[in-house]
Amino acid sequence: MGVDKIDLKKIKNGKANQIVFSETLEKLASKDRDIIVVTSDSRGSGKLVSFGENYPQQIVEVGIAEQNLVGVAAGLASAGKKTFAISPACFLTARALEQIKNDVCYSDNPVILVGISAGVSYGALGTTHHSLHDFAALRAFNNIIIVAPADNFETEQVVRLAATSKKPIYMRYGKKQMPLLNENNTSFELGKGRVISEGQDLTIIANGETVYPAYLATKKLEIEKGLKVTVVSMHTIKPLDTALIKKLASNGKPILTVEEHMVNGGLGEACASYLMQNGFTNPFKIMGIPDEYTVTGSQIEIFNHYGLSEEGIYNACIALNDRQNNTN
Repeated sequence: MGVDKIDLKKIKNGKANQIVFSETLEKLASKDRDIIVVTSDSRGSGKLVSFGENYPQQIVEVGIAEQNLVGVAAGLASAGKKTFAISPACFLTARALEQIKNDVCYSDNPVILVGISAGVSYGALGTTHHSLHDFAALRAFNNIIIVAPADNFETEQVVRLAATSKKPIYMRYGKKQMPLLNENNTSFELGKGRVISEGQDLTIIANGETVYPAYLATKKLEIEKGLKVTVVSMHTIKPLDTALIKKLASNGKPILTVEEHMVNGGLGEACASYLMQNGFTNPFKIMGIPDEYTVTGSQIEIFNHYGLSEEGIYNACIALNDRQNNTN
């Protein structure tokens, strides 16, 4: 497993993944007229103003009509266009769920569904604007890849791969400035988890904007507790990198999953299902948003409240490690 050095100062140089998404897409569109963007009154929030000004023939605005958004995108894709359907994740994967199921997945139209302001990025707008169901809902559909990039490098790679995909993809991005977790920009592959750091005492499997606080927690664990922790960015939730999970679980050490999603139906349950069905008995815990209406606050405040912060993940790792020691 290749591991890259991470400079914590890189956080100052990172951008919000949504911005990297739009910049990368615009570069690709400049060379490929078949790339079409479809938005639902989300040109501004999707950072697509520049795209629309420079390529007005390659953008379609359907207004606040997410079901139409997916239907139009599917029609364009069926005609050979490389279609990116962009809308806030909370609305895209709730209002248009039937269209995603039938027009995209069942009809095998390679639409790239892009959920922006994902997770609890909308913060104080509350539960109605949080997308904590999208992994669970879309994991139940056949014929779709589900991706939640952790940093700017992963985001750029996902967009470039999506532009050549022959299969439906759902990708989700947040609004927070993110660090560059991969200094050397090594290879990237959909469906293959990315090892950020490596240790023998415990494993953290995370995705999206929870990977960075997980990494920070491991640095604190090493300094204060002498624990060396493997951190994996499991950017692709479907298909899940079960080969990597098997390899990580084979030492019998604790495994913690962390995600900006409801604890039901997401990354954690996907990992738990694989582990249990294949006979692994590692101490295991899922960290995410509990089965309740979320508290109101900024993304940072919500992360802190539910323990998805550096401190919360640190404490969860200690508890898991203690659990294993008490069992032995």
